[in-house]
Amino acid sequence: MADLSFERRGTGRPLVLIHGIGSHWQVWSPILAQLSLHRDVIALDLPGFGGSALPASGVAGSVPWFADRVAAFLDDLGVHRPEMAGSSLGGGVALELGRRGLARSVTAFAPVGFWSTPGRLWCQAVVTAARTGARQLSAPLPAIMNSRAGRSAFCAVFYARPARLSPADALAAARNLAASPGFAPARDAFARLRPWSPDDLGALPTIPVTIAWGTRDAVLPHRPQSRRARAVLPRARHVTVPGCGHLPFNDDPARCAEILLSGGDLRT
Repeated sequence: MADLSFERRGTGRPLVLIHGIGSHWQVWSPILAQLSLHRDVIALDLPGFGGSALPASGVAGSVPWFADRVAAFLDDLGVHRPEMAGSSLGGGVALELGRRGLARSVTAFAPVGFWSTPGRLWCQAVVTAARTGARQLSAPLPAIMNSRAGRSAFCAVFYARPARLSPADALAAARNLAASPGFAPARDAFARLRPWSPDDLGALPTIPVTIAWGTRDAVLPHRPQSRRARAVLPRARHVTVPGCGHLPFNDDPARCAEILLSGGDLRT
């Protein structure tokens, strides 16, 4: 039994949303209302993040390890071959589930695994610095996030328009980043994540796949990594979210919802 915290809304075809490292299901909040008009939306917390407990055996933290747990969770829930979507680490997990033939379609926003070694090291350094900042500034965080200037400074690495975040959402995200016990194992496992290969795509070439990147992504810069994604997945739909950061859902919710809904309706 894979006991994960989740939010479920709407009716229609199941759509599973998987957050990135240090995040939680609420990262999808800006687009949940729109998505739930058309889909049975299941936004989950990965083990060791948000409301999902750290397993007694600890968190191995790799993309395949998370994919195993999400697959077991969905099986327990009675959800089979849903549309899958993920952000960053969650994008890698969604692609892995698609590779295994467990997804009807996959939409991945800035997925991990299309990096060079310097790109991977940069990603690890950026997310570690953000977590360290959230921990060291624990006491003044409420005041920082209540200020438009504070949100702009603290959240700019993840959002192109951080001032648009609500103070409550920004504070909850920062506190979750600081407290997530799954963070370090997941970050360290990036070093063992082999870049995606065109020789080991499994079922991905047989299903609709969309890869989306914010053009102002400071964590996984879109130009070099989207270029590798196009080379590995030439049959996928590759799109950009102009003017948006690593987490584009708050920057441009309408465009992100459109990408997700249209991705599930594509045909190979």
